[in-house]
Amino acid sequence: MMRLLFFSLHALIFVVVAGQGAVSALAQPLVLGQSCALSGPAQNLGLEMRAGLLAAFSLINDEGGIRGREIILLSRDDGYEPDKAVRNTKSLIYDEQVFALIGAVGTPTSMAVAPIVSEARIPFFAPFTGAEFLRTPFNTYVINVRASYFQEMEKLASYLIDKKKISRVACFYQNDSYGFAGLRGIEIALAKRNMTLVSKGSYERNTIAVMGALRDIYQEKPEAVVLVGAYSACAEFIKLSKNKIAGEVAFCNISFVGTESLRAALGGYGQGVIVSQVVPSPLDTNISLIGDFKRAMAKYQHDAPISFTSLEGFIAGKLFGKIAMTVRGELTREKFISTMEEIGQFDLGGLLLEFGPQDHQGMDTIYLTQIYPVVERLKDDK
Repeated sequence: MMRLLFFSLHALIFVVVAGQGAVSALAQPLVLGQSCALSGPAQNLGLEMRAGLLAAFSLINDEGGIRGREIILLSRDDGYEPDKAVRNTKSLIYDEQVFALIGAVGTPTSMAVAPIVSEARIPFFAPFTGAEFLRTPFNTYVINVRASYFQEMEKLASYLIDKKKISRVACFYQNDSYGFAGLRGIEIALAKRNMTLVSKGSYERNTIAVMGALRDIYQEKPEAVVLVGAYSACAEFIKLSKNKIAGEVAFCNISFVGTESLRAALGGYGQGVIVSQVVPSPLDTNISLIGDFKRAMAKYQHDAPISFTSLEGFIAGKLFGKIAMTVRGELTREKFISTMEEIGQFDLGGLLLEFGPQDHQGMDTIYLTQIYPVVERLKDDK
């Protein structure tokens, strides 16, 4: 009798679900994987990137998913350490069998997993890094949303040298592939202007041990310091600089620093600090995408900050959904990539991303912002 009752209840549940739509009842979730920093000195970058992705996916799922398929994001903490990123990535690909990897955070972690991605032939979608190795040489499976660090450095050099007529530029950088990518970018930008760095100094990833770099950099009396690091170390360097170094020095960071986290860590020391951005301001009311972003964050991720990083995550999530929805027939990894290349342009609501068969970078625009004391567009950035 008990077995019959259980069977009848099971059958009833099946009928009810099937009555709501056989396709959605049988559709398998679309599972994506993310390895990022959810702990440690760079944790805000991973937490905010994840929040933006989740807000976008929750919105898509509430609107029916990808043809009835719910998007599920599996996030794993790598603490911004390459060895952990490798373990996470292998587990996500081979144990969890995710459709794609999305929203990885960091250059050293992305560099460590790049061979795994190529071997598995799996999309590596919207990594939170502007490193050149993810762009050159071209890799079919790497899809970048943001502009590159080289482009950010060119924009900063143009502002500092061409507009402000600064001639003595130094670089503070993280001693790993991220720092080297930024360092190379500013060196290239300066070389175009027949200039070189007057000094440079480095620190170790996931630390705030910056005193050695401080000494190395200021012995040559720079007028500007370009910083290539995470928010905690960059904040420490800037605070110590303003306490110990006399005279006016311009401080410029690239987008990976985590603007809002940097501002919070700097407090009163933040005024005038410049940060290059690869997405519009999350406060720009002239772009309809920003309204969608804020509403989705308020509904699904209300405890997470509205920031440039969470906006980048939202853009990545919304773009993924747009591409997946345009794939005809069965959604496969290869068809996802080929559809993106063939469609080419994706309007997310006032923000246009463009791709092609040999172009897997959606955006190229760089915006300059300044902490003054809130983060706002640099007035003479035109």
